[in-house]
Amino acid sequence: MASSRLPPMALSLKQFLQRQKVLGIYRNTLRTIRQVPDERDRKYLRDWARDEFKRNRNATDQDAIRMMITQANNHLEELQRSLALARV
Repeated sequence: MASSRLPPMALSLKQFLQRQKVLGIYRNTLRTIRQVPDERDRKYLRDWARDEFKRNRNATDQDAIRMMITQANNHLEELQRSLALARV
């Protein structure tokens, strides 16, 4: 019998893609936060984002993860809109 070449805790394709999506949102959030003009606000938002992502790092329920991805995207879009309005 041939043994699997995958490690025992390998991610499924769906989990891998979901992980990549979450990491992309995290990177985009941190990039957007860098555009905040006030240093104190930037630090607050950066700490908030890191804490939120760390707090949910071990989530396994797929429905909950999808909901968190949607919420993170909404927060990111809201921050981007606020920064765009502040520039006008």
